[in-house]
Amino acid sequence: MPPTQAPTDVPTDPDCVFCRIVAGEIPATVVHEDEHTVAFRDLEPQAPTHVVVVPRRHVPTVAALVEQAPEEVAAVIAAVAAVAHQEGVDEGGYRTVFNTGRDAHQTVLHAHVHVLGGRVMGWPPG
Repeated sequence: MPPTQAPTDVPTDPDCVFCRIVAGEIPATVVHEDEHTVAFRDLEPQAPTHVVVVPRRHVPTVAALVEQAPEEVAAVIAAVAAVAHQEGVDEGGYRTVFNTGRDAHQTVLHAHVHVLGGRVMGWPPG
């Protein structure tokens, strides 16, 4: 898939693994990208479909994204819907997970959402 033209004035962090994936410095299986987001397969999938959607902008959490660029939150959610459709899990159902903070097991401090599908999800999660 050819890269999508991204804004050049978006804050990044050279030490952030997700920023480095967005920049193409670390290889990843990119399944979707647009002006504001990049989506790639998780290296440790927890479901048959497990894709991580990240904003190109480096912010530590989705709450920070809401504060700094609320219009990009809509772009992240639109990318989630596009990935779910592309992966064929939109009709049967899929789970979206924003892990926010260390207690929620957020291991990369760059806002991101996991898209999980392709199997029945248990409840309660976690």
